[in-house]
Amino acid sequence: MKRILVTGGAGFIGSHLCGRLLKEGNEVLCLDNFFTGSKRNIAHLISNPNFELVRHDITKEYFAEVDEIYNLACPASPPHYQYNAIKTIKTSVLGMINTLGLAKRCKAKILQASTSEVYGDPKIHPQTENYWGNVNPIGIRSCYDEGKRCAETLMMDYHRQNNVNTRIVRIFNTYGPNMALNDGRVVSNFIIQALKGEDITIYGDGSQTRSFCYVDDLVDGMIKTMASDYTNPINLGNPSERSILEFAKLIIELTNSKSKIVYKPLPSDDPIQRKPDITLAKEILGWEPKVDIIEGLNKTIQYFKELV
Repeated sequence: MKRILVTGGAGFIGSHLCGRLLKEGNEVLCLDNFFTGSKRNIAHLISNPNFELVRHDITKEYFAEVDEIYNLACPASPPHYQYNAIKTIKTSVLGMINTLGLAKRCKAKILQASTSEVYGDPKIHPQTENYWGNVNPIGIRSCYDEGKRCAETLMMDYHRQNNVNTRIVRIFNTYGPNMALNDGRVVSNFIIQALKGEDITIYGDGSQTRSFCYVDDLVDGMIKTMASDYTNPINLGNPSERSILEFAKLIIELTNSKSKIVYKPLPSDDPIQRKPDITLAKEILGWEPKVDIIEGLNKTIQYFKELV
C-alpha cells in the first residue's frame, strides 16, 4: 500500500483519480480548497477507511508523509481560471513550489498535471512534446497558460538540481462524469444546452478543432506515467480530431435535442487547432485511448441528465 497525495482531488479529474487509486489498494489523501472541486464528486469515497479528505489551499505549505503526489490543483476552464487570474497563477507557481518542496522532503515521486495550453495557439499540427508553443504572455488566458509553463520549469529544475523524482503530463481536452454544471468548457456547455433545449453557442465559425479524451483513459495514462521512469513532458489525449461544429451536431443527435446552433465572436487567444501527437505515450507507456467518443458522450450525457 502506497500513501498517495492528490491535490485538487475533489475536482473533475482528481475525483476519478482518487477512486482509481483506492481501487488499486492505496491510501489516498485528497486535498482541495473547493474553489472548483465538489464534495459531491468524492462523497462515495468518504466511508473508505483508506481515504482522507482535507480542505487546504496549496498556495500555503502542507506537510504530510507520502510516497507519491499527483498535483491537479488549479482551475482548468477559462471562466474559472479567468475569474481570479492572480489566484490562478499563484496556484500554478506557489502551489508547484510547495508540492515540490513536500516531494523533496519525503523523497516522493511527483506528477504535475500540465496542459495542452502550454502550446498556446499552435503553429504545428498535431502538437509534439518538443514543440515550445505559441503563447501570448500578457493575454486573458496567460494566467493559466504561463502558470502551467512555469510549473513545468519548476518541475524540471527541481529534478535537475535536487534530484526530485518528477513526471509531467500535458493533458488535452478531457470530458466525463463529475464535470461541473458551470464548467464552461465545450462538452459540458453543449450537453447542458442540448438537454435544456436551449440554443447551442459556438464561438467563431465552428471550424476550430479539438480532440476529446474520456476521463477513464486519461486517469489510466496518468497512473502509467507515474509508474514509468520518464521525466520529460508527455502528451495524454485522444488524437481523434473534430471541428467544434461537428461536435455540436453530434451532441444534438445523441441527446435528441431540438436545440439550434448560434454563433458568437471567438474569445481572445482561443486556439484554432488542438490535437495531440501521442507517439511518446504509445512507445513509453504502452498507452492510447480506448473509449469511443459515442460511448464516452453517452455516459457523460447520462450524468448531466441526473444533474439537470
